[in-house]
Amino acid sequence: MVKISMLIAIRPATLNEISAILRIEQQSRTASHWTIDQYTDLIANGIVLIAEQAEVICGFISAQAVAGEWEIENVVVAPEFLRQGIATRLVNEVIKRARRENASVIRLEVRESNQAARSLYEELHFRQEGRRFAYYSNPPEDALVYAMRL
Repeated sequence: MVKISMLIAIRPATLNEISAILRIEQQSRTASHWTIDQYTDLIANGIVLIAEQAEVICGFISAQAVAGEWEIENVVVAPEFLRQGIATRLVNEVIKRARRENASVIRLEVRESNQAARSLYEELHFRQEGRRFAYYSNPPEDALVYAMRL
């Protein structure tokens, strides 16, 4: 595990960073796995923020905003940077931006078995509001739907 200081910058991703985002995403079995084109579209039309220290991308979060409702699509931290508060910082930045945009709610889906992510969201005051049966594949699993009312 790489120890990091609090000198983590959270900033919007650029198109040049898609390959780094994909490398991090592909190391996570619980991440949603997307194509280059999907990330290109999300950077252009949605929200993709990266956590960076000393020019090393440690993790990222992607979200979309439609009609005052935000949805977190992916939160991924590189394995060597896990358990250091990076995911919390990324989610908090999305919450801050959603509030600034006067969003009414932020939603997300998470694998039922992903206890670490569920604990994070619950600590940040997201509440489970539903279930999507057999939502995920490889392996098949239900998604739990969480929401934070703003």
